[in-house]
Amino acid sequence: MKFIFACLGLFLGGLSILSAQDYRVYGTFQDQTGEPVPGVTVKVKNSNAGTQTDADGRWELFLASGTYDLVFYYSSPQPLYRSVAVNGDTRLDIRLREKDVLLDEVLVSAVRADRESPVSYSDLSAEEIAPRNLGQDIPILMNYMPGVVTTSDAGAGVGYTGIRVRGSDATRVNVTINGIPYNDAESQGTFWVNLPDFASSVESLQLQRGVGTSTNGAGAFGASLNLLTDAITEEAYAQISAAGGSFNTLRTSLRFSTGLMNDHFEVYGRLSQIQSDGYIDRASSDLDSYFLQGSYVDENTLIKVLLFGGKEVTYQAWYGIEDPEILENDRTFNIAGAIYNEAGEIVDFYDNEVDNYKQDHAQLHWNQQWGPYWSSNFALHYTYGRGYFEQYRQDDDFATYGFEPLQVNGSLLTTTDLIRRRWLDNDFYGTTFSVHYQKDRLRIITGGAWNTYKGDHFGEVIWARFASQSDYKDRYYNDNSDKTDFNLYGKVNYRLENGLGFFGDLQYRRVSYAANGNETGLVDDTFNFFNPKLGLTYRIDDANQLYASYARANREPNRNDYESGNPRPEKLNDIELGWRLQKSKLQLNTNVYYMRYKDQLVLTGALNDVGAPLRRNVGDSYRLGLEIDATLRLADQWVLRPNLALSDNRNLDYFFERDGALEELGNTHIAYSPGIIAGNMLTWFPTDRFQVSLLSKYVSEQYLGNIDAESSKLDDYFVNDLNLQYVVDTGGFFDTVTFSGLLNNIFDVEYISNGYFYTYDVQNPDGSTETFSGTGYYPQAGLNFLVGVDLKF
Repeated sequence: MKFIFACLGLFLGGLSILSAQDYRVYGTFQDQTGEPVPGVTVKVKNSNAGTQTDADGRWELFLASGTYDLVFYYSSPQPLYRSVAVNGDTRLDIRLREKDVLLDEVLVSAVRADRESPVSYSDLSAEEIAPRNLGQDIPILMNYMPGVVTTSDAGAGVGYTGIRVRGSDATRVNVTINGIPYNDAESQGTFWVNLPDFASSVESLQLQRGVGTSTNGAGAFGASLNLLTDAITEEAYAQISAAGGSFNTLRTSLRFSTGLMNDHFEVYGRLSQIQSDGYIDRASSDLDSYFLQGSYVDENTLIKVLLFGGKEVTYQAWYGIEDPEILENDRTFNIAGAIYNEAGEIVDFYDNEVDNYKQDHAQLHWNQQWGPYWSSNFALHYTYGRGYFEQYRQDDDFATYGFEPLQVNGSLLTTTDLIRRRWLDNDFYGTTFSVHYQKDRLRIITGGAWNTYKGDHFGEVIWARFASQSDYKDRYYNDNSDKTDFNLYGKVNYRLENGLGFFGDLQYRRVSYAANGNETGLVDDTFNFFNPKLGLTYRIDDANQLYASYARANREPNRNDYESGNPRPEKLNDIELGWRLQKSKLQLNTNVYYMRYKDQLVLTGALNDVGAPLRRNVGDSYRLGLEIDATLRLADQWVLRPNLALSDNRNLDYFFERDGALEELGNTHIAYSPGIIAGNMLTWFPTDRFQVSLLSKYVSEQYLGNIDAESSKLDDYFVNDLNLQYVVDTGGFFDTVTFSGLLNNIFDVEYISNGYFYTYDVQNPDGSTETFSGTGYYPQAGLNFLVGVDLKF
């Protein structure tokens, strides 16, 4: 809590700090129709100096004599750059050309929010990601955004990583890449390990908390995350990056762009490799990825073809630690691959207990500007994924694999040691589309998507001590699934001259899912969802804006939910109230939300046999919270970015069967939902080329189950990272040389960011039932570091 009070003290104290510069640099910012654009962020590149446009699109800065690169961040995910020479008061008026709006905005504007949207959201640009982008996954790079909790199976941010927003796990966070769904269609999760170093090809990302605006793919029950990949670069360049650090982590990357050839064509590419031993024993990662993009652009057309993907081989680390004594004395212990002797003692570990998976993506985007008011986007996509995880199994039953009992030396054998591979081979393809109309204060977007998933799940025994009648390449199970997802949506924003704005958003979504398997049984479900959203915004004056919204969301169960029986779809009513303050030295966002669920599928805390979390319907539940985030410019060289999320998350009238009897537990805490999440980024710019950031994160205690058991409680933690970046403008062969350093957990805190909790019943000889429980934990690394260098030429 000291951290929170310190942030508030700095926040209030900094309100009185102002700066003065030699000359006034000012102007207006207008869209392509000549309308002023409020809320545009204007920054001096590689500097803390910045401001925002007012309601009439006016802005001003005070700068010393010299030449500056100004960066304008507006509704387009790609910022606008302008160079200005200052030797006196200087005026610079910006009026967007059609191509400024067209280039990449339409790729994601259908699923993104802006200042006229009555939802809570945060943006993160490539420029903000760069100092910390040293090989860790995207969730770890998002750790300091409001309401976010992240974790890493291997303990150091490389390999399998996870994210929760407002207490909702990754299966409830809708993720799109260039507007195309990325969540796995069956599990609804996102596996960033399949796209290693993807952050190096991201232009910007936006995280909407709550239901947000309509988007393609899985329903958003906690948040929506949209990523826009790299925009067209006009100048040719090449960039070599290398980074290394603790746990033998090594990342190498090569990026290049041809620049805009003949004013129309550009080719961009990236190759990356990441290796790490991980903090947890044997939790190694061997990751490769690629990204290739070809673009054609003219005044009214943008066509992009993208090919990207990755391959990961990671040693399994998804079981955590269940023994409290081991947790106390050997925090890096990993039970995966354990081989036991007859006394039940671990004598060795299988050296290939790995997850081995490859995923390739293809996207085709056509953006067209049909005039000053109309534009459209049409996209085709295809994803091919295939791979397996391998396991050494001891004394497994023959019946599991369809083996017949076997006579060996006069004894009947029904179990054997073996090595198995469980495969997934899937195809995901479809189309997304949207049409945009914008004139004066009216904006209309209509769009939708049609996507199909086909997945094959099968298992093979590749070695057995006793194989019975098994043949090579026999499959001991062979399951398949088909899922079709279709949606249509329409959005309207209309702003009156008095500052009042109206927002409407209607979505129809139809989901058909058929599967057969050990986890699902026979499934043949079709869901029809109608998701309305309504909201108001009111601009009080140039600096202050209020908003209110109501959103309805529905969501289908995922594959694992069917393992527990016949799950019902979830329903959510989300009410959001917010206030935004935008001044040259201070940007403040506050948001109050009430999310009321019916039949919410909450995490029980238990895992299935492959480490996937299990969920079940719980009837009525709610999340009530307050979110505050700010950007405060303290004089010329300091920026403070605190955020705070307070919440109360409850299951209503919760029942639990204990010792054979049904108990009413009342209103219990929802699992994985800490009441306090606070973050802060304090950045110092001693020069235009050097920055130092202290990053802090506090997460309060949380329950890993839904019955408020003390044994399921995860302690709170407070960790701090130190991040440095220094840019050298060589003026020689290399245009720039950038040095980066990241010191994680600088106070060497022993903390646990994730875990699981489960209960099980045992039948006593007298016929009574006794309920027991178990808890598992995922320890995170103590003090560790990464350093890197980028050579751009």
